[in-house]
Amino acid sequence: MPHRQLAPGVELVAVPGRGLAVRTPDGEFLRVETGGADPGALLARLGGAAAGDVSDAPDSPGVPDASDAPDLTGVPDASDAEIDRIVEAFADAGYTVEPSPSDAVWHPGRRDILLLGDPVLTDPLARHLHLAGARPRPGRPEHLKDLDGQRPAAVVWCATGPAPARLWEAGDRLPERGIAWLRCHREGGQAYVEPLAARPGDVTSSHVRARRLAVTPAHRELAAYWNGPRTPAEPAPLTAPQAGLLAALLADDLTRWGTGGPDFGGLPARRRLRRVDLRTLTVTEHPVLPVPDVTPMPEAAG
Repeated sequence: MPHRQLAPGVELVAVPGRGLAVRTPDGEFLRVETGGADPGALLARLGGAAAGDVSDAPDSPGVPDASDAPDLTGVPDASDAEIDRIVEAFADAGYTVEPSPSDAVWHPGRRDILLLGDPVLTDPLARHLHLAGARPRPGRPEHLKDLDGQRPAAVVWCATGPAPARLWEAGDRLPERGIAWLRCHREGGQAYVEPLAARPGDVTSSHVRARRLAVTPAHRELAAYWNGPRTPAEPAPLTAPQAGLLAALLADDLTRWGTGGPDFGGLPARRRLRRVDLRTLTVTEHPVLPVPDVTPMPEAAG
């Protein structure tokens, strides 16, 4: 079977007297029933190290005596089929991924990224993208009207305030032209990182607005808030940690798209709305689907 390795945030732990345990990305410990498989061979398969390497680290204060831990240095005597079975169970649980190069290669046709919006967000985002292998460049909103001269692979719009209903209409049509479209905006103490729309049928800003209006009883107030007037007209500036978190989330979505990297977590990036509490820097994810087109209401006769 293809070689697999543990997914980011998943770890195998040798528990003295109790065999192996999995530490999940959420911090939960799950016991591993290895059956006839050798623990060292399983660690070597999933960790990418030789079985004998796992016992070479020096003892650390507070760590139980290694003599009580499972023997991880012996020659594996379990069949490959038994280890394959356990690895397949890990894969079914979402705890493994296919190995990838340490430096993911950005697809040549996706490197040109046009950045619009406030420099407090676009500047750190540009630094992230440069390091990842993309070629970000600054732009102005009016550039959306004519992209044929220097056609970018993706357009990102970073707004530090609420996005009025018609602000992103031109951007919502970009996926139909083969241009990826990503955006974020701020509403007081919250910020929203919307799904990256890379092809027709993906979630656009108009879809996000429609879904949010549909689930709140204060839909009239929310629509009025988006379009103003309101006070204060200018919110407090984003701090460096706030801007850094938003830029990192945007860069992560763009890098996975640009390199073809996998999604991690329960929701695919194309169907995920991230809500960021700027006071606590906590991120919650919410599923969002496109809104189907509907037949327009006929005009009244007479």
